[in-house]
Amino acid sequence: MRLRDRIPHLIGIPHAALLSVVYGLFIAAFPMGAYVVFDSDIGEEINYDLPITHLSLFEGTQMYRTSANLTLGDAFVVLWTSYAILFAVATLGPNQMFSRAISGIMTVSRTGLQTNYMIHVIMWFSILVLVSVLITEIQDSFGIKTSPPDASNLLVEFFYVTLAPIIEEAGFRLLLVGIPVFLMYSSRSALGYFARCLWRPGLLEMHDKKRALFIIAFVGVLFGFSHIALGDAWTLGKFAQATASGVILGWVYIRYGFVVSVLIHWAANYFVFSYAHFISQTHLIGMNDAFVHPMMSSVEIILLTCAVLSIFALVAGRLLSLRAVD
Repeated sequence: MRLRDRIPHLIGIPHAALLSVVYGLFIAAFPMGAYVVFDSDIGEEINYDLPITHLSLFEGTQMYRTSANLTLGDAFVVLWTSYAILFAVATLGPNQMFSRAISGIMTVSRTGLQTNYMIHVIMWFSILVLVSVLITEIQDSFGIKTSPPDASNLLVEFFYVTLAPIIEEAGFRLLLVGIPVFLMYSSRSALGYFARCLWRPGLLEMHDKKRALFIIAFVGVLFGFSHIALGDAWTLGKFAQATASGVILGWVYIRYGFVVSVLIHWAANYFVFSYAHFISQTHLIGMNDAFVHPMMSSVEIILLTCAVLSIFALVAGRLLSLRAVD
């Protein structure tokens, strides 16, 4: 048996096992985040009862610091519900449930990689983590640091981190990638078709993907620039990391759709920070120490291993496709 034929057999079961473990870690992030928001002292003088209009998000508008029934806790619940719905959609489809797709991977069937959104979420999120780690390590060796802006309040920061995936994916992917790609490749202008193609651009017939790849790369650079130039910006080292993430998210959005890109962004933001804040609050340590805590390190090792196996699975799938064509 040739090596390219043996690769799927060698990685199928461990890959499926790691995908299942990461899926479980994703689920655990929901109650961890709830604990951080409602049962911890993360916000110190600010808690979940803060009116949403008191956030800097509304600064400069007539709503700023007005009385409002909607609180920070309510806003968290709305966001959790939104992500939970997308999580359920990804678990159940588009054609196979996550559990059946995992079985397909274990039995070396490519259907598992093709027909479930959550499989793509976990695979590409783990690859994004691997790329980010490599970029950070390379930049650190040249003295280029990647540091976040100082947080005025950790609870408020956690809210913005939770909100960002929906806002940024709607702006950078739906508007800046989805609409131009639709205009370039669509031969129909029906409103319903337009909406479906924004939700999943893969429905478009893109025989020549060069223009789409250019849009993805360009918007990826804009995504990276926004992280170092707008608002309370990161240090310069974030540019390369965010640009690479933007390119990955753009490609995933074009290939698999909005659900997958949002949930990968959710994992990079909410999932990671819910674990870090949970560790920080339960062990009474700072966030910097939480990110190097053994529990966080274990999660990182799982993700990096999953990334390596996911890359092998994608390469093996490509080899099988080429063999089928031959």
